[in-house]
This record gives sequence, structure tokens and C-alpha cells, in this order.
Amino acid sequence: MSIGTVGVIGAGQMGAGVAQVAAQAGVKVLLNDVDEALCLRGLRTVEHNLERMIQRGRFTPTERDDILRRIDTSGNLEDLRHADFIIEAVVEQEDAKIALFQKLDGICPPEVIFASNTSSISITRMGARTSRADRFIGMHFMNPVPAMRLVEIIRGLATSQETFEATRALAERFGKNTMTAEDFPGFIVNRILLPMINEAIYTLYEGVGGVVDIDTAMKLGTNQPMGPLELADLIGLDTCLAIMEVMHRVFGDDKYRPCPLLKKYVDAGYLGRKAARGFYTYETNGNPIPPAAPAR
Repeated sequence: MSIGTVGVIGAGQMGAGVAQVAAQAGVKVLLNDVDEALCLRGLRTVEHNLERMIQRGRFTPTERDDILRRIDTSGNLEDLRHADFIIEAVVEQEDAKIALFQKLDGICPPEVIFASNTSSISITRMGARTSRADRFIGMHFMNPVPAMRLVEIIRGLATSQETFEATRALAERFGKNTMTAEDFPGFIVNRILLPMINEAIYTLYEGVGGVVDIDTAMKLGTNQPMGPLELADLIGLDTCLAIMEVMHRVFGDDKYRPCPLLKKYVDAGYLGRKAARGFYTYETNGNPIPPAAPAR
């Protein structure tokens, strides 16, 4: 399957990252969101990332300009009819994703593959709500997308072998390593990672340790590059909550019950780095400032 243009829907942290790695690979990208202002903000994120790479000697200014020229933006979903492959990276809510894919179903030619960057939602169920379940697949990028090498590929019950092979080839074209996960909530990475993060939040909630104590313990005690609370801020506390709620609802096991403190932070709008406040607060340059005392 020849893929000349990739449509990326959702110009937030994940969508902008996907657009960047696609453009770096020489693929033309159409970055879409609900309005042009959000698209332009996503494009600025890509520009910022590329500037940092120039400073590290990974790109030249000329290469940066070539990458940016491959990314077009649009606030009109109808423009996605020109894409050969669609990657969805919108909010982690099943109803919102299904509504989006159903609209796309009537816009895009029947041969176009739909890939969801969902962290936990059933690929089989979403695909079944479209007319192309055989051309529907999960393509779960890790955050931050430009730095992380892994893409989880999740086949729905009806996903064809041709769709799987085309998706894997595209991920590898982006410079990613791929692995396949079965279509169960959380797949592999988040099935393991999010309960650990949730338990770290319980540890804070129950007063076992403070934010810095917990993150330092896990970094030095288990050799993790980032503590679980700082990682939760990076992922987005709303996304962490959404994943835990999916696993808790589907599996019905209390080991997946979201910590009440996680819910409280999301209710308060403390969503992590993207809100400049989560378990840490964040300076304009992105540096984290730990709380003075354990949050309860």
C-alpha cells in the first residue's frame, strides 16, 4: 500500500509528536483539529522540538525547514479526504472517538486505513462502529513521541492482515520499533504502567511519602529514569484517570480502582504539564517545582 499523505487528528502533545515523526520520515502530513488555532499551536510545538534538536546537532536549519514544509494544517475535517492513512489522537473518550471515526467514514475513500492512538479503548468495538472494521487498527505511540521508540500495534477482531502489515511498515518508516498487543484494555504497556502509577498516587494519598520521596525512591530504587508522579504529569492526569477507569470498568477488579486523589486532581483541573500544575507545578520553561509538603 502506497502512503503519500498521513492525516493526524488532534494537534495536542501526542498528535503534534506523531505529525513530527511522520514529517521527519519524509511523509506529507495534514494536521487537523477542531479549529485552526489549535493546529497552529501544535505546529509551534513541532517547531520548538526541532529547534531543540538543532541545538543538539541532530538537524540543520535547512532540514528543519524541509520537515515543517511537509506539515499542512486544517480545522476542517473534510480536508482529510485527501489522506491515505488516518491517525487519531484526540481525547481518551470512547464516545468522542467513535463519533469522529463515523464522520470520517463518510468523508474518506473506503481504502483508507483508520488508526487510533488510544491508550486503552477497544479497537474491535470502535472498528465495528464504522464500515471498515477490516481497515481499523490501534497504533499506540509512546509519549513523548519524537523520543520514544515504541509503537504498540493492536489488531481488532476484524482487522485484516493487509491493514496490519501496512501499519507496521508505516511505523517502521517513522523510525519506530513495533510490537503487537492483543485487544484488551490497556494493551501491554498501560496494563502494567498505569497500575504502578495509580499505586504511587495511593502511596501519596495515604501519606506514606511525599511527591519527591516517592519519585526519588522509584528512580534510585528501581532505576527508572523518571518517577511515577512526574511521569503521570507528563502523560496527563486526565488520561491516567481515563485509562484506569476503562480497566476498572471492563475487568471489574478493584486492583484497577483509580485513587481518589487522582480524581480530585482531575476535578481541580490539575492535569499535569499541559496545565502547568499536577503533582508538581511547572515553570514556563517546563522545569518542575515540587510541592512543599505532601498533598492530601
